Amino acid sequence: MRSLLLACGLFATTQLSHTQVFLPTVTAAQTEVPEIGSGIGLLDQQKEKYIGEKVYREVHRQMPTVQDAWLEDQFLQVFSGILSQTQLGQPIGLVIIKDPQINAFAVPGGLFALNTGLITSAKNLDEIAGVMAHEIAHVAQRHYSRSQEAFKGQGLLALAGILVGAAIASQADGNAGAAVMMGTQAALMDKQLSYSRNQEREADRIGMQFMYAAGYNPQSMADYFETMHRATSRVSFLPDFWFTHPLTTERMSEARLRANQLPKVRSKIYDLDFEILKLYTLVVSNQATEIQLQSLANQKNTAAQLALSKFYLEQGDYTQAQANLDLVKVKLKNHVLVPLIQTDIYLGQNKLSQAFNSINSVQKTMPENRALSYKLAEVLIRQGQIMEAQTLVQRFIHKNQRDIQGWQLLQQAANLDKSSSLQAINVLGYRAEAEYWSGYEENAIKSMLHAQRLAKGNIAMSAKIESRLKQMQDERRMRL
Repeated sequence: MRSLLLACGLFATTQLSHTQVFLPTVTAAQTEVPEIGSGIGLLDQQKEKYIGEKVYREVHRQMPTVQDAWLEDQFLQVFSGILSQTQLGQPIGLVIIKDPQINAFAVPGGLFALNTGLITSAKNLDEIAGVMAHEIAHVAQRHYSRSQEAFKGQGLLALAGILVGAAIASQADGNAGAAVMMGTQAALMDKQLSYSRNQEREADRIGMQFMYAAGYNPQSMADYFETMHRATSRVSFLPDFWFTHPLTTERMSEARLRANQLPKVRSKIYDLDFEILKLYTLVVSNQATEIQLQSLANQKNTAAQLALSKFYLEQGDYTQAQANLDLVKVKLKNHVLVPLIQTDIYLGQNKLSQAFNSINSVQKTMPENRALSYKLAEVLIRQGQIMEAQTLVQRFIHKNQRDIQGWQLLQQAANLDKSSSLQAINVLGYRAEAEYWSGYEENAIKSMLHAQRLAKGNIAMSAKIESRLKQMQDERRMRL
């Protein structure tokens, strides 16, 4: 993507639970879908949350996203650390988009998305933290609300449509995105998505304070400004970085001077963990070549050897994947990716006992780790241990009901649960949730209607299905 940080807001400060239909009962407040009014400054945080979730679904439906629990959680940890320095609540979610262009964007209501290109172009994690902190500062200062007069008569859904359309249009084929933009007041883009220079300076200043308080090097924000300045020198038909986040040499100089005034934070000369993160991202986003990785691995680059193992695993070459993983097992004996990749190598060869042994003990020591728990659940499903797998996954779904991977695992488990009298209903329900949060709202509603017909006669289940179905239908009416 060419448009960098297409953003005008981030997190709602409250997290509302969705109706839990196919999970054990958890007390949660029931809410009705609010009417989306006009004027961004007039929308309260609950309405913003619905907007954020709507865009979350649209992004998943229309853009190539990375579905990797380990990678997602690495950046959620950074995000949460910065958020803890603010008065903002929990985010709707963080989405990683497969795109080599440097880009990140946020929308009102709690969605933050970043391109794999932003990750792979950064020199360290602090630079990525600087981008996040800058965006969070815009939200903390509610810069988009200050511009409510510019949005007079325009619904926030129109703004959300512009954001999604711009993100899509900046892909290689911009026709689809351009169409969305034309349908959602694209002509307003230059005025209404632009932050003023004063707002940018404020976001720089406050964002730098946030990242510093979270333990990151403030110099990295200034460093990455220079990277972004070079990367956005190409002008396109889309609003460029300068339209949405005016970047000037004055801003870059001020950022450097401001960073120099803060106590120094020592950065690592070589950060193996970040190198692993970068190369792993290249592999899962299909941006790495065998020659590129092999060249680095030949220099006994540990991160490259691990990435090469993942690369061969993706290619189905389990022999080469195992050989490269064996090279790093001693040095990276405590790294979570080692048992994750090892388990996948065994699963690929249908060696279920070895797969279980490679992941079970590690997961028991870190039960809060979503990637390890989901990998163990995958093994348990393959072994036919359905209830154990469901228990593992449901704990994470209760915390985040937008977790697409979690719903997909529950659907897989239910497909094999021949002992349950509600098997078909559960399969449809889990499938509906996975479809819904993947942006396929119409398909999700059809699955729920089918489940509703099958549940006829079961009063309790029918009531739960009807409640969730109504919620999906109401939210679907909010169109971008």
